[in-house]
Amino acid sequence: MARLKNKIAIITGSARGIGFATAKRFLEEGANVALWDIQEDLLKKAKAALNLDDSRVKTYVVDVCNQSSVENAYQAVENDFGSVDIMVNNAGITKDAMLHKMNEEQFDQVINVNLKGVYLCGQAAAKRMRENGSGVILNTSSVVGIYGNIGQTNYAASKWGVIGMTKTWAKELGAKGIRVNAVAPGYTMTEMMETVPKNVLDTLKAMTPLKNLGQPEDIANAFLFLASNEAKFITGHVLSVDGGLTI
Repeated sequence: MARLKNKIAIITGSARGIGFATAKRFLEEGANVALWDIQEDLLKKAKAALNLDDSRVKTYVVDVCNQSSVENAYQAVENDFGSVDIMVNNAGITKDAMLHKMNEEQFDQVINVNLKGVYLCGQAAAKRMRENGSGVILNTSSVVGIYGNIGQTNYAASKWGVIGMTKTWAKELGAKGIRVNAVAPGYTMTEMMETVPKNVLDTLKAMTPLKNLGQPEDIANAFLFLASNEAKFITGHVLSVDGGLTI
């Protein structure tokens, strides 16, 4: 039986990478999916690649940093599909620099998308899910949020903040029947990694106990588990999917 049959899911940052893989996996398991992304051209390509009609998947151009954009899109999803069961906060960016060279704009951009964006989308979901008495909120953190990384002050701060919000929301919303969890991916072969030199990729593989990099599907499967009833007694947890990197 499909694990997410007839469930309605919003996935942010789902035009490519982990978000797209998660959308594809959720659709395979019977969910109807709202693809949220700020890049309209990539959304169109994602929708075409999924090759499903509007009754199963629709696209929405959303700026997760803007409350009005989030609220309007959420309302549109409810109008199109009905009450949302699953909110996956996956949208994220990087603007890397060493601390002594990082400028304020680089810091603010990453915090806005990766932290404020999760807050705004999570808040929109929580308001409705509280009224419904059920729901699942899933957030994308990172191994970098757990153990830090050179040149990623902004990213590490945002992803550590996501963990803090996840645990706080789990405590706040549990009594209302809402589960909140996070996934912390390790180094994963998304489009952002395609420009990384081979010698760097080889170094990352060597650092990982399983001696390989993750695939977007590996992270998508973790989200699928946490979204399903198989995880009905799990909340406030951060699931590392990193090949053992944080051991």
